[in-house]
Amino acid sequence: MKKELESRFVTRQYMLAQDFELYFYSDSGMAEVRTHSHDYYEFYFFLEGDVCMKIGERSYLLKYGDIILIPPQIPHCAIIQNPHKPYRRFVFWISCSYADQLQKQSDSYGYLIERATKRQEYVLHQEEIAFRETQAKVLRLLEEMRQDRFGKDAKIPLCIGELVLHLNREAYAQEHPIRERAMQGLYEMMMDYIEEHLKENLDLNELSRIFHVSKYHISHVFKDETGISVHQYILKKRLDACKSAIRSGDKITSVYPVFGFRDYSAFYRAFRKEYGISPKEYREMLEKLEAMSGSD
Repeated sequence: MKKELESRFVTRQYMLAQDFELYFYSDSGMAEVRTHSHDYYEFYFFLEGDVCMKIGERSYLLKYGDIILIPPQIPHCAIIQNPHKPYRRFVFWISCSYADQLQKQSDSYGYLIERATKRQEYVLHQEEIAFRETQAKVLRLLEEMRQDRFGKDAKIPLCIGELVLHLNREAYAQEHPIRERAMQGLYEMMMDYIEEHLKENLDLNELSRIFHVSKYHISHVFKDETGISVHQYILKKRLDACKSAIRSGDKITSVYPVFGFRDYSAFYRAFRKEYGISPKEYREMLEKLEAMSGSD
């Protein structure tokens, strides 16, 4: 872990910043902090130590990969059982107003908060590989906050949103494993269907009718799995099919109508945007390569 990102531990239990604060603590021989509460959300990422976290009336013996969300006004304290063992953790504070802003963007940001406030489930555990991914997101945010780079003010909210959404998604996936597998199965079935029906109507309405799920659900599944919309995915597949057909010797004018392009201008723009050259230039490039290969 980068030494320059460490913070000196202070017992302050109030925020200086308006929206969020993030700290990386690595201590040994520190005194215990008394039971306390605060008026913001505390995300706590446990890395190392012999520590028991008391939240309300319950105690949790911490292990590497534990992530804790403590809501406002909930009494808690870390009980250090072996003060000589290094005690390392990230502590991330988010104000209630900032958390509200995130949830106004999407309810997906509030799953962990609801889990902690309504169900009193404060601890989320990740196995090593998954927790290392979370650590990387925390460190990326911490580096942005500590450095003076161009675009810092724009980048930091993106890093926070990515981290918080990642944690909410992890909690949801752990609690809904059957649903997650079902979503994966639906995605694979839709990919197969799209591959086999590129020449047919493949808009969201049609997919919704075929698979008996909402357009929103289909959009959500594709965005989660591919990072792009259903429309973009289908377009890429159709362009790839057109490219293969041209490579096989089919005429350009006979290719694009087959794979769902209304006219040549729409096909031309999409092809050039995707591959950086026009369909005609692509065919000419293939012809040159074939001629060079034949002359050897």
